[in-house]
Amino acid sequence: MISHGITSGALFVAIGILYERHHTRVVRYYSGLIHTMPLFSVFFIIFTLANLGLPCTSNFVGEFFVIVGCFKVNSWSAFFAGVGMVLGAGYSLWLCNRIIFGNVKQHSIVFFKDLDRREFFIFLPFGFLTFLIGLYPDIVLNFVGSSFVSM
Repeated sequence: MISHGITSGALFVAIGILYERHHTRVVRYYSGLIHTMPLFSVFFIIFTLANLGLPCTSNFVGEFFVIVGCFKVNSWSAFFAGVGMVLGAGYSLWLCNRIIFGNVKQHSIVFFKDLDRREFFIFLPFGFLTFLIGLYPDIVLNFVGSSFVSM
């Protein structure tokens, strides 16, 4: 839940930045942001991949524990949870590909500007926590470990 709050929060900030600039959430209006907003694109790709559960990110640790714990209780539930993760990953990759890569929409290229200093420093703690918890999960696990009951 902690890692979901971090990466999903960062993705909501990213969508908020795009909405603030263009006042629309329609995906087809965005394309080729890597050409006009490279710094934003890097952060968006990092948080999308973290949301998928890429190793060395906090979501990988969380999803691993969910699948292992679910498999101990009911293997069918673990199977359906895994299918849900794969379907979610497919949608996230499609969305990232659609927004970041592709041909730039020529009619709106003048409106795209990259992250300013404030937005960069908003994304920085999200990225730091994503990789810190992914590389050293004991920070969180030792804190919440006393609430775990072994089965």
